[in-house]
Amino acid sequence: MAKKDQTNQAPDVKTILVSQPKPEYSPYYKLEDKYGIQIDWRPFIHVEPVPEKEFRKTRIKPDEYTAIIFTSRNSIDHFFSLCEEMRIKMPDDTKYFCLSEAIANYLQKFIIYRKRKVFVGKRLISDLENALKKHKKEKFLLPTSNLGSKPVQDFLSKMKIDYQEAMMYKTVSSDLSDLAAITYDVLVFFSPLGIQSLYENFPDFKQNETRIAVFGNSTSKAVLEKGLKINIKAPSTDAPSMSMALENYIKEIKGEE
Repeated sequence: MAKKDQTNQAPDVKTILVSQPKPEYSPYYKLEDKYGIQIDWRPFIHVEPVPEKEFRKTRIKPDEYTAIIFTSRNSIDHFFSLCEEMRIKMPDDTKYFCLSEAIANYLQKFIIYRKRKVFVGKRLISDLENALKKHKKEKFLLPTSNLGSKPVQDFLSKMKIDYQEAMMYKTVSSDLSDLAAITYDVLVFFSPLGIQSLYENFPDFKQNETRIAVFGNSTSKAVLEKGLKINIKAPSTDAPSMSMALENYIKEIKGEE
């Protein structure tokens, strides 16, 4: 996936691999047209459900809990999928606590709002503090992935909320073996898990002439811990998005203002 360094001067960017699923609309497409570059999309990680047989070993029965806390759309999908596989119908009086309005709106795919009580935050679990205090006697279930949800768990523990964490899905590295013989000028990463996947797939990866673009401090840390060089970083004052950071870098390489 990496190219051998032949010069100290950074060469043009002609190919970019973004470690995410391809979106329907994206500012990246304008970069392709404007600079005549090729941008490929490939998720380096994906989400898998915890098999029903494996989940049953936890002895957790969702319908024995009176309140469910949803931190993402994934948590909703896998919660109701497991309920269906286990032939569990959640009681009509179950309460649902959603970290954001987007999550609450997604919940409508699975429940009828008028028959349930739904509490909505703006983005963080702390937004739901008042609602949690009012319903502190409820028995809460927190569906999570294998990565857990530490900020939420810490907050619930601090409030002395009676809750049970339930791992219902896993974020795992995708198989990238078909990329072994393909080279890219720039690899774009958005999370430490993307870097982890890179090395799980290619343990002997060498950066050489390949440029690394990263989004966020945690991703930057993961890159540096692997001894790699960061060439492009976002967000920044002049590049709040990755697409802008890439364009700024391309302009610099081409000597454009």
